[in-house]
Amino acid sequence: MNGRCSFDSSLGGTVEHPGFFDRGNPVSLRCVADAVGGELNSADDGLAEVDDLRALNDASATHLTFCTGPKYAKDLFATKARACLIKPSDVSLVPADVVPIITDAPHRAFAMAIGLLYPSSLHPEEDSPHATIGGPLVHPTAKIGEGVTIGPGAVIGREAKIGAGTTIAAGAVVGYRVFIGADCFVGPGASVTHALVGNRVTLHAGSRVGQDGFGYVMSPEGHFKIPQIGRVVIGDGVDLGANSTVDRGFLTDTKIGEGTKIDNLVQIAHNVVIGRHCIIISQTGIAGSAQLGDFVILGAQSGVVEHVKIGDGALIAGMAHVKDDVPSGARMGGTPARPFNEWAREIAAVRRLGKKRQQLDGSSPL
Repeated sequence: MNGRCSFDSSLGGTVEHPGFFDRGNPVSLRCVADAVGGELNSADDGLAEVDDLRALNDASATHLTFCTGPKYAKDLFATKARACLIKPSDVSLVPADVVPIITDAPHRAFAMAIGLLYPSSLHPEEDSPHATIGGPLVHPTAKIGEGVTIGPGAVIGREAKIGAGTTIAAGAVVGYRVFIGADCFVGPGASVTHALVGNRVTLHAGSRVGQDGFGYVMSPEGHFKIPQIGRVVIGDGVDLGANSTVDRGFLTDTKIGEGTKIDNLVQIAHNVVIGRHCIIISQTGIAGSAQLGDFVILGAQSGVVEHVKIGDGALIAGMAHVKDDVPSGARMGGTPARPFNEWAREIAAVRRLGKKRQQLDGSSPL
């Protein structure tokens, strides 16, 4: 997620990457509690330190996590975190070796803690500070491979890496520390930030990759922005259509598997995981943390609700909206989406009712 990491051969071999957000120094739990308006059970608890943040099921002994209610009691019981932001009513659910930081709004408090441990997340670096009118548009620290073509007005940010044979078209922006593999095409006016992109990837004109996800903690006092410190990871051979968008992850990565083809005007939200060789047609929207298996097809103007899982080879018809998990190989249609045959029978039944009504009242169809 953050800090130095490597990514696998599907993105052109194992590559070390320093991460997009610089982590600050470890902080004490007393500092965390004071910053988020939380309470500790004892002064001694405040002496412990955390150096990073994770979800309940990803956290380890130096991490801060959060739990919003009993729905996540199983994950909370199994967590290895050092401390957990928790509501007063749920403190009894916290394991004995995890320090509770008590707050009425643990999700909001966790969002505030991200800014404490990752100060740079509040003002992410997206392009070259030296890319100014009349100045150089390719930062001197960027590494440009052999045979790369950079069009007029394109900006290559600090510490970016561009693989051999790639084209960065006119007016495109490649941000800070972005990695783009070999033989890619980044179209006119496209922008790529906080992303690791494989080989032979096409990002068509006006596409947007790596902007922050749409994450807010809502309350009567207003909506608190949640810093997004994940990345976008795109596998080899992916096509992303014109004016389509892929948001970076919240804590974990947004991922698009190799060979997947995405049409124009598609929205892919934060933490979405898309498998290999999927087909996603125009004006489709995929909400946060949804997961698609391999060879999934989403028809035009379809939608997928957050956290839903769609199995390998499933087909979602155009204008269908998925609100529940879909098994592998299923064929789904309608709103809410249901098995295709069931949906077709319902449509046929409605038509028959319409015809009967016309016969009874003598009306004619419009």
